[in-house]
Amino acid sequence: MNWLSDFVRPKIKKTAQKEIADDLWLKCPNCGKLLFSKELKKIWYVCPECDHHLRLFLDKRLKMLFDGGVYSDINLPQTNDDPLKFKDSKRYTDRLRSYRASTGSHDAIKVAKGSIGGTKCVVAALDFTFMGGSMGMAVGEGIVKAADVAVKNKIPLITISSSGGARMQEGILSLMQMARTTAAVTQLKENNLPFISVLTDPTTGGVSASFAMLGDINIAEQGCLIGFAGPRVIEQTIREKLPDGFQKAEYLREHGMVDIVVHRSQMKNTLSKVLQILSQPNTRPIKNKTTENKTDKTDKKAKSAYSKIDFASRISGSD
Repeated sequence: MNWLSDFVRPKIKKTAQKEIADDLWLKCPNCGKLLFSKELKKIWYVCPECDHHLRLFLDKRLKMLFDGGVYSDINLPQTNDDPLKFKDSKRYTDRLRSYRASTGSHDAIKVAKGSIGGTKCVVAALDFTFMGGSMGMAVGEGIVKAADVAVKNKIPLITISSSGGARMQEGILSLMQMARTTAAVTQLKENNLPFISVLTDPTTGGVSASFAMLGDINIAEQGCLIGFAGPRVIEQTIREKLPDGFQKAEYLREHGMVDIVVHRSQMKNTLSKVLQILSQPNTRPIKNKTTENKTDKTDKKAKSAYSKIDFASRISGSD
């Protein structure tokens, strides 16, 4: 039996070590099913059992959206790492150093340029794995840079939000980014360029209260959490039970806060259709501030709201 102990047993041990590798299996946070990570990659990390959308790493999301998975990174302006010399249980600079080492990114945003469905565009995406995708000065600069590039090249801008809100370690400086990012995306509307906001799980806090909800079309991933404060905080504050599905993408679509809810597998296809339509001439109304009166403004708002609903239903119904 020496041949059995010499050859078979080591192979069994080696196989067992691979099977219990930490990254080989993932547990669905919704149904609790153990999922084989190699199979999940093929279906973009959507649970095959309950259709729950697991959070997707930033680089995988960009490869999923851009044609052929090809895009070019846009260099972002450098910001002061620790303007307030903040320290709690750990120094802010140490936290940044740790997250940069683990993610390989300088901060919680990445801006890229490429084509989606043949339409050239700029994509500014937040990375939840970097301090919960929180918005500090670096993220604010990233959104401003993305808008500037889009305006300069006369191409659409897409933002992909996945954030817990403003970054507390930067205090009022992080809150100022809400106004800066809002002003940045307004530039696109002034230049009659499309701005599409994609909302993923979660989109909360100062991000949802600024640029994330200002898209010409707001597209949400199926089942994602969208809101300002979390459901638990709201329930504790108002001391009432919230409705089922409150702050989920489908709930917000029913109440007019989101235009389209899309399954992750259809996100690129939907974005491609939206980009093609919005990039056509005269698809977005241009307001004449010097001639329109208050009545005209009311009528145009009503017409614009109607056309937006019709547009969303047209895209959703065509899939």
